[in-house]
Amino acid sequence: MNQTAPTSRMPRQIPYIIGNEACERFSFYGMRNILVPFLISSILLGYLPQGPDREGAAKDIFHTFVIGVYFFPLLGGWLSDRFFGKYNTVLWFSLIYCAGHACLALFEGNANGFYTGLFLIALGSGGIKPLVVSFCGDQFDQSNKDKAKLVFDGFYWIINFGSFFASLFAPLLLRNYGPAVAFGVPGVLMLIATFIFWLGRHKYVNVPPSKADPHSFLNVVRTALRERRPGQGNAGTTIAWTGISVAVAMLALWALKAVGAPVAFWPESFGFVITACLALGVLIAFGGWGASLQLDRARGVHPDIAVDGVRGVLRILIVFALVTPFWSLFDQKASTWIIQGNAMTVPHDQWWWPSWLVKEAAQMQALNPLLVMLLIPFNNLVLYPALRRMGMQVTALKRMGWGIAISGVSWIVAGLLQLWIDGGAQVSLAWQSLPYLLLTFGEVLVSATALEFAYSQAPHAMKGVIMAFWYLTSTFGSLWVLLTNAGVRNDGFKAFIGQTGLSEPAFLMFFFAGFAFVAALAFAAYARTYPMQDNYRVA
Repeated sequence: MNQTAPTSRMPRQIPYIIGNEACERFSFYGMRNILVPFLISSILLGYLPQGPDREGAAKDIFHTFVIGVYFFPLLGGWLSDRFFGKYNTVLWFSLIYCAGHACLALFEGNANGFYTGLFLIALGSGGIKPLVVSFCGDQFDQSNKDKAKLVFDGFYWIINFGSFFASLFAPLLLRNYGPAVAFGVPGVLMLIATFIFWLGRHKYVNVPPSKADPHSFLNVVRTALRERRPGQGNAGTTIAWTGISVAVAMLALWALKAVGAPVAFWPESFGFVITACLALGVLIAFGGWGASLQLDRARGVHPDIAVDGVRGVLRILIVFALVTPFWSLFDQKASTWIIQGNAMTVPHDQWWWPSWLVKEAAQMQALNPLLVMLLIPFNNLVLYPALRRMGMQVTALKRMGWGIAISGVSWIVAGLLQLWIDGGAQVSLAWQSLPYLLLTFGEVLVSATALEFAYSQAPHAMKGVIMAFWYLTSTFGSLWVLLTNAGVRNDGFKAFIGQTGLSEPAFLMFFFAGFAFVAALAFAAYARTYPMQDNYRVA
């Protein structure tokens, strides 16, 4: 194992990790933020006429990609922890990531090649997502742990820095030089990121993979469901097996539909990704519910701290489930809001508009990381202290609940803008700044708070499990978008939208706003009964 000598100074290997992250984030957001505009105008969707059908197909592809990005951290984390260690896993997945970028640049007109590239980027980006931050933490020990907060602050800042410039310049590359260059430049940045990471190979502290934990989350759940107690029923086991049966049935129905079997009761629009995500959701929901009913049966087989840790994780999963609607709103800023922005007027005739830089609706996404960098210090230094002086307790759960609700307000504003557009008005793109501000404020309240909350609630041995489930919240957020898109293709649902007098985009914007408000109310109700824990490490 490579070890650096304990020192009170900043570890010499940190610049390699930070440099890697800066280039990787630019590469990811650079390609992600031009994906929908490219698909709408590309020959890949040439079989569809310009208009709502093509825009809907582009949204489906984008959100399917997002689902993969936030699902594959499960694979990367497992391979790292059990077999290869963080360094090797990050390096190998980074090479897969580079290959994906190359496919996007080389196969802009070839559907098989382009979609293969998206799959490889989702696999590579998702595979390294849970590892780089924890690998950075591995470089510190007791002698220099005081430097860790500085590095993690810098780490978060560099993520937003990369996202900001990628969001500004990638759409200009697509506009001025075409997709080969627009996707190629992020690919070059990812290659540079991989090279920078490789350069530090002799300086890193490499923590070896851990052995199989007999008291892991899954082992405790398995014991709880398998243990039989005289005189006690097995309702939990029955519920878990019901979930497994339903999940298997879903996948079987999809497979039968895919081979042409007359399975009329499985929706044609529910492809493999939707079906697999629904099956995963059923497994988690029914398995968690069943395990919670019989969890005490694992005591004696596993230590109490492990059993209590699993119960804590199951409670947190309910919180995470209620957060998934937020991600269905947030990730559509790179799909639905870009499509709306394309129907707006760029105010080049106004003296205050930076026409020399902002020329495309997709560039409005740069507001998000810029506002994040401004709102976090504003909240911590101004807003929260002011609320505390007024006697209001700004708890983590309250911040998250308000964040979900405020994201709903941002979609009300977006819906009002859509009504304005639908009325035939020439609406300035500058008006999108308001929903971006509200959505980003909601993001800061939800995302920045959720990890702090989960960390404090989960015992040390379960913190890795919590991170895996946290990434899945984004997967299920995009699943709700795909389900909604599938629904609006139904003739009956289209007729219902027509009866409201709203256009399809306006209806969906108000629908997602309502989705967020319902989630916020459910979140507030659950938060009132949630038993707060304090699992921070004792100094």
